Amino acid sequence: MKKLISLLLAAAMVFALAACGAQETDADSIVIWHDKEDAVAEVLQSYLSEALPDYTITLEKKTSLTDSLKLVGNDPSSAPDMFIFAHDKIGLFAEMGILEPIEGLLPEGELANYLPMTTEAATYKGTAYQLPLYFETLLFMYNSKYMTAEMVPETTEELYAYMEANTGRDRFGFVEQHSTAYYSAAWIHGFGGEIISADGTPFPDAQAVKDALEYHLKFVQLMPGETEYSTVNTLFLEGKADSTIGGPWMVPSAREAGIELGIAPMPVVDETGMPLAPYSGVQGVHVLTHAAESKSEAVRAVLAALCAPEVGVELALASGCAPARTECYDDEAVANDELVQAMRATAEIAIPMPNIPEMDVMWTVMSNLLTDVNMSGRDVDESFDEALAEAENLIANMK
Repeated sequence: MKKLISLLLAAAMVFALAACGAQETDADSIVIWHDKEDAVAEVLQSYLSEALPDYTITLEKKTSLTDSLKLVGNDPSSAPDMFIFAHDKIGLFAEMGILEPIEGLLPEGELANYLPMTTEAATYKGTAYQLPLYFETLLFMYNSKYMTAEMVPETTEELYAYMEANTGRDRFGFVEQHSTAYYSAAWIHGFGGEIISADGTPFPDAQAVKDALEYHLKFVQLMPGETEYSTVNTLFLEGKADSTIGGPWMVPSAREAGIELGIAPMPVVDETGMPLAPYSGVQGVHVLTHAAESKSEAVRAVLAALCAPEVGVELALASGCAPARTECYDDEAVANDELVQAMRATAEIAIPMPNIPEMDVMWTVMSNLLTDVNMSGRDVDESFDEALAEAENLIANMK
């Protein structure tokens, strides 16, 4: 019996030691979810593995990342430790209580080294929840084989005149995803309107939104009825559209297709004197609360590594991303990259996507409104009133 007890005690000690070792190993392991293109993930995985050899850092590509976080964000056994995503879900996840404020995990004053637009996007209710890595925004792009630099429109009326003169059965002067909320926001902002205010009020300036929809409609009528990304992208890549408004994700394909790509400032709306001002999306690192508590040392090490200027430089060179860290623009290769510099210039007028929880419902409301007006030919005032009522109802049900 004594021998059996001794064996059991020895086994228990071995098990305890093993468990303790596993716990220590787990504390040194960080799982980061993302939904990024391969070029971005490869740069980050390679850099972190080399910079932090004492830790195991694993980047996992996750489809439906935000939906998954809604389900498992409070479950340490299923959730990641960190995730890389755009800033627009910060409010939603902060209200769920699954996000850790980022400044307490960084050296004091670290966020002062980043472009103000990116830190503004990372902040919800006065607290920063994201370490910005890079940002994206829409750009006016043109095929210089057909639209020369001298022909690039400086105003929306010049763009409309170009469209009228260069749109035919198999050709378009200009195309965009005209009935998608993310794209149409630039037109609404160009009239001084908003899809939602900072305090969660939908369409705070109703007349500005309706004026933008009415004005934009004449441009839509000279574009294809189909508004999907694949349609717009294909027309531009096949040389059947002279110009477009698109993101940096279009650039590699355009260059591979042999498009003589030009990038220009957004046209100014003649009626308001304001430029088309697109949304900007700031991609960055977020820390889940459970990881900040149980893996503080590893989390801080990862964040410190990602603060290095060379991370932003490598991301810019690999994928055309515009770095969030100001110091990155001192690099010669970044300074000479036309795409990156165009995005930095556009950042001066771009508006960060709202990061409040109420915006989550406005994407659908706005898309339905655009479909009604642009594709179904419904009256702007009537469609707008229905959209406003729907938005107010959905937002009220969130509280």
